[in-house]
Amino acid sequence: MSSEGAFIEGAEGDDHPEVRQLTRSQRRVLGVLVEKAFTTPDYYPLTLKALTSGCNQKSNRDPISNYTEDAVVETCDALREMGLIAVVHTESGRTERYRHYMRKRFTFTEPQLAIITELLLRGRQQLGELRSRASRMVPIDGVEELRSELSGLLEQGYIQASGRLERRGVEVDHTFYLPNEGRELAALPEESAPPAAPPAPTAPASTPSAPVAQAAPAALPPEVTERLATIERLCEELRREKLSMAEEIETINTRLDELASSVDDLRRDLGA
Repeated sequence: MSSEGAFIEGAEGDDHPEVRQLTRSQRRVLGVLVEKAFTTPDYYPLTLKALTSGCNQKSNRDPISNYTEDAVVETCDALREMGLIAVVHTESGRTERYRHYMRKRFTFTEPQLAIITELLLRGRQQLGELRSRASRMVPIDGVEELRSELSGLLEQGYIQASGRLERRGVEVDHTFYLPNEGRELAALPEESAPPAAPPAPTAPASTPSAPVAQAAPAALPPEVTERLATIERLCEELRREKLSMAEEIETINTRLDELASSVDDLRRDLGA
């Protein structure tokens, strides 16, 4: 939705202090605004009703919340004072809408913005699931590209990790928590070296040692290898279909909220 011809309240001024901490509700509201700007641009900026619905939706949120519209407005007011969002007054003047200013306040790349958004909405995640979820907003071709973007965020102090990004099972999270939340990631245990092999028994001098045949790993039959590849391909297709369905459901919910807001405006205009 274009904001051309609309008045944006809070659009001027870059003299806001650096933001490093956000409350839980601020993280949720900000994350929803950025997510919807990526995934449902036709319905962005968001009305209060759509923003509240996005905060409380059941998919891609942790924890599930139940914010009221009054609580969301209060949170938006605080974010406006921080220069992170603005209110858009449409030409009709009937419904206020909200938009984010993350690109103005931070120097994130587009993949980094999607990564931070996903972490604001769900918290700590392993790299594989983070890439799948953030790719709903911005394409991230593989884990190596994800690691590159994460390294930049790590250097700037916007994320934390439980170990080296190359380690299996490493988790990452944002660092916008308040100090009293105690959400620092515990470090993974150090990788231990494999135990040393016991020394080979020494054969008697009078008996020549026979060569020990090394058993080669058994190769899987071609039909089993092909079946495994088919299963992996089907799992990937199902994952993509699930993400696509989730996006379609979110789009429908956003559209319903927009229609409900329009009906409310019409009722007010008609004095109903």
